[in-house]
Amino acid sequence: MKNLDLKGSYEKLLKLRAMKNFQAITHTLGGILFGSSKVTPGAPHILDFLEIKRFMSAAVIALVPSTAAAIYFFGLQAVSIIVVSYVAGGIVEVLFALSRKKEIEEGFLVTGLIFALTLPPSTPLWVVAIGVIFGTIFGKELFGGTGRNIFNPALVGRLFITISFPQIMTMSWSVPFADAVTSATPLVVYKSSQAMPQVLDSLLGLTAGSMGETFRIGIILGGLFLIFSRITNWRIPIIYLATVAAFSWVGNIFVPAKIAPPVFQLLSGGLLFGAMFMATDPVTSPYTKGGKVAFGILTGAFTVLIRAFSGFTEGVMFSIVLMNGFTPLIDHIAISSKYKTGKR
Repeated sequence: MKNLDLKGSYEKLLKLRAMKNFQAITHTLGGILFGSSKVTPGAPHILDFLEIKRFMSAAVIALVPSTAAAIYFFGLQAVSIIVVSYVAGGIVEVLFALSRKKEIEEGFLVTGLIFALTLPPSTPLWVVAIGVIFGTIFGKELFGGTGRNIFNPALVGRLFITISFPQIMTMSWSVPFADAVTSATPLVVYKSSQAMPQVLDSLLGLTAGSMGETFRIGIILGGLFLIFSRITNWRIPIIYLATVAAFSWVGNIFVPAKIAPPVFQLLSGGLLFGAMFMATDPVTSPYTKGGKVAFGILTGAFTVLIRAFSGFTEGVMFSIVLMNGFTPLIDHIAISSKYKTGKR
């Protein structure tokens, strides 16, 4: 009853003339607070109050362990990066929503946080702002907004600042619980000396890396939450990780100096984070079951190849963005192979 009273008061507020120009903001807040009002008692209509805004909220909940670990490891710098990401990207979202006279697109609830967590903890705040603004505009808004973008906007922004500011993005990594700054992540160290950290250190986040990729136990828990709650489909993350393990196992036998063993591959860099939270983006990944399998296999193969033979030690973001571009073709092939047209 109390919720109904609040909702009634909120609806009265929306009817005020002064609120007309701010519908993009007020409708979004209403969706988050009260869910969808389009509920009917029978199929095929909506049966409960779950809508896309709350769907995205589930992804944010899954990111809580990684976010909490980033703040625990890196303190106020991590908080500052997350706040700047949300504020700078949020301003872009609001401006585009107001100009189009539409609601604020809920996808940024996830994009703004994922982008921040993919960054080194020593990233200057002005670089954070540039990256998230670029990713939001060129990765999503120019395609028409959430649901129309081809590439993951968080990765578009991350790739842009990686290429534009290589010194900042690849040579300055803070070590958790230490004031020291190193230029060597475990992937860089392996390329030069084949040395690997302890498995437990990798799981607990005691190695250098991006803010959200270090505490891998939290990533696994968040990913399992999304899979078992059916927010994401298990095929992409599981097949992606299995492919990396298989390719690195074979590759390590023949070229051990280039290709690291499976356990190290799985527990280094942003692989777990990318597999659980970015490759599974429902907008930029295939929607067919066969397409998801192919996407996972190809993304895993490209990740191992880029890590081993390119000038970049981390192949996750490159492989995911590359496969985002092939997603429509993958789905087309999957559908065409299953539903073949008859011959005349």
